[in-house]
Amino acid sequence: MLELKHRFIETNGIRMHIAECGDGPLVVLCHGFPESWYSWRHQLRALAEAGFHVVAPDMRGYGQTDRPDAIDQYTLLHLTGDIVGLLDALSAEKAAIAGHDWGAPVAWHCALLRPDRFRGVIGLSVPFWSRFPIRPTSLMPQTDDALFYQLYFQSPGVAEAEFERDVRRSIRSLLFSASGDALRPENAGAPGNAVGMVPRHGGFLSRLVDPASLPSWLTGADIDFYVDEFTRTGFRGGLNWYRNIDRSWELLAPFAGSCVNIPGLYIAGDRDLVVGFPGMEQIIASLAHFVPQLRGILMLPGCGHWTQQERPVEVNNAMIGFLQQL
Repeated sequence: MLELKHRFIETNGIRMHIAECGDGPLVVLCHGFPESWYSWRHQLRALAEAGFHVVAPDMRGYGQTDRPDAIDQYTLLHLTGDIVGLLDALSAEKAAIAGHDWGAPVAWHCALLRPDRFRGVIGLSVPFWSRFPIRPTSLMPQTDDALFYQLYFQSPGVAEAEFERDVRRSIRSLLFSASGDALRPENAGAPGNAVGMVPRHGGFLSRLVDPASLPSWLTGADIDFYVDEFTRTGFRGGLNWYRNIDRSWELLAPFAGSCVNIPGLYIAGDRDLVVGFPGMEQIIASLAHFVPQLRGILMLPGCGHWTQQERPVEVNNAMIGFLQQL
């Protein structure tokens, strides 16, 4: 079995922790919220055994990577800059890139902004879409009783206090409630299915489920790893990504209407809450318009939000097949 190694590199003014495995063409794996390099644990060796040099960083604000204090240090330009700097630190002229959840916009924007450095892009859960004509937070739903979770995350300190009160409960509830196991069709209307909206009185976790037992894809050791990381770091770094949604939109104005002009692949679960967001069906249907070299859309039956953790075999096979054709 190939050895998994850990080390630190300097990139874009921060110190970044990376996990890496294998030799060959570089593949960078970008995680989302609330995760770490560890969310790619099933892909690192599998892709390395297929002949690739696979690198999964702790993204800016997470794990052992630096966590700048200033909120405005977490825009998509900072995040894509971190990955371009990662390539430089590894002396790699080009790389393929994959991203899940918040890591997907990073991957898509690396492909959009630096097609000279990236030769293929894989988005998991979150598809690419062209820049909206109006401020993103103005499109997010809210009612007298509840607001979209990304709006709830905007106020510094509020979500941190809720998630850090009991980190183990938070991690268990977040991972289970957004999974395909919680979001079964027969459970429509169950607490987990309301994860997109947060009650104005009650908080984010009030409508999630802390399961009595873990689903088969998630072990106690997995939970322990995430709990240890977020107990040490807190959640502020990851939440700061959400607090730059409008700022990133402003900064990316020059690229409005631009397409991703390198080969792409999109993978998601058919029970992923992101796929169910308003308007997402149309965005996915039009993906090939904005990613002209799209090689495919893979929807995984019964899979929820944690794509590569819930369905590692299917995801690995799809990623390897795509990467080998580049």
